[in-house]
Amino acid sequence: MADARRWGRHVVAPAAALVYFVFWVASAWGRGGVADNTVVFGLFAVAVALAYWIPTTSLALVVVVPVLQLLGLAEAPSQNTWMAYVAIALVMFFVALKPSPWLRLVALVVAAVAAGLAAWLLAVPTLTRPQSWSTWVGAGTTGLRIEFSLLTAALFGVFAGAWAIGVAFASIRRVLVIRQALEATETRFEAADLELRLAQDRARISRDVHDALAHSLAVVVSQAQGGLALQATRPEVAEESLRTIADVGRTALLDVRRLVERITQDDDVTAPRETLADVAGLVTAMREVGMEVEVAVEGASEPQGPPGALAPSQELAVYRIVQESLTNALKHAGTSSRVAVRLDWRGRGLTLQVTSRGRGAPLVAARTGADRGAGVRGMTERARLAGGWLTAQPSADGTSFEVTAFVPTAGGSAVSGSAAGGSAVSGSAGGGSAVSGSAVGGDVSSDSGASSAGASSTASSIAGVTAASSSASTERSPS
Repeated sequence: MADARRWGRHVVAPAAALVYFVFWVASAWGRGGVADNTVVFGLFAVAVALAYWIPTTSLALVVVVPVLQLLGLAEAPSQNTWMAYVAIALVMFFVALKPSPWLRLVALVVAAVAAGLAAWLLAVPTLTRPQSWSTWVGAGTTGLRIEFSLLTAALFGVFAGAWAIGVAFASIRRVLVIRQALEATETRFEAADLELRLAQDRARISRDVHDALAHSLAVVVSQAQGGLALQATRPEVAEESLRTIADVGRTALLDVRRLVERITQDDDVTAPRETLADVAGLVTAMREVGMEVEVAVEGASEPQGPPGALAPSQELAVYRIVQESLTNALKHAGTSSRVAVRLDWRGRGLTLQVTSRGRGAPLVAARTGADRGAGVRGMTERARLAGGWLTAQPSADGTSFEVTAFVPTAGGSAVSGSAAGGSAVSGSAGGGSAVSGSAVGGDVSSDSGASSAGASSTASSIAGVTAASSSASTERSPS
């Protein structure tokens, strides 16, 4: 495309020269004297044709032609051919398109010289040319000096005007080229930045996977060795070891699942992620459209709860659930709807309840049956991936719509049961793990309720046995 535009600019000047030559030859043909003026028309046409390709030669020709006319070596301008000096304006235009500053300055000087020579030829009569420009146009006699000055100024104004138009065109073209170059550069920078951020995110994911699995597997192996060593003498320690292994395994599984979610999600994994702190801005935006939104936080002073209570992916999931619930209230109950958002941190995780009421004009038609849309399914999937569960259904009295979700914290437990036969992972009865069901179905997962103090005491109890077992194994192994 760029080559085509460049070739087009190079062809315009020769095409203009051809049109100029044909026009003036045809004009002189009807009045006679074609042979006498062909040399002048031809030299001017060559100057126009070379103006963009060889500008220095073109500038020399626009001065040589008037000089030849003054010396009588070329036909002088007449009443019918003096307008042929328009070729000088064309040359100035095409030369001004060149980006060279010194060439443009030289062209302006040449325009002044050519204007003076042309004005002399038009204003000063000679023995061979007794008539002048004033008699051709019927202006009367105003004095040779005044007439020469006026013609020089007028011709230079025309030539300089064409030169200025060429400079303006060149400036506009240069701005467009620079803009295109900047856009291309910006696109390359954005691509490079995206690749860099993706590489950094992959590196972070790799480190997170390594840290999660390495720590968890080290604890599992240590507990397993200690439990095996003490199984015969202290069976209660072996039972505690198995519970600790189950807790650590479930925690590692949840961490890896969150990391896999970051890799497999559709949107850009490096994009800025919303947190619970952004719920306030979301609520403000919905209030601006006319909705009445109330936010209540229980068990914490801020919506985001205690520091580090939820992982970033879990905070994003809760934010999206609140966003979808408010959006559904706006779509199905209109701008006059009233929504109550309740965030309860008093349990073993975050309990979210969004209750919407309103009988305003809906923005979209309500869907029923199997065509209820993907909003509820999307919220359910987000809650499941965050390790929790979600229900969305009308209230018992039918006056409101309630969305209830639970997302466990680091020490919490959440199991979303499925009536359709979803899988279930739960701790032993002795562990006291809590199991909570969900009407929407999905995977079921839970953290064991074993106390951290018990796990720590178990680990300290078997640490020495593990080391002794490892030492004994080393001694028994062949060298």
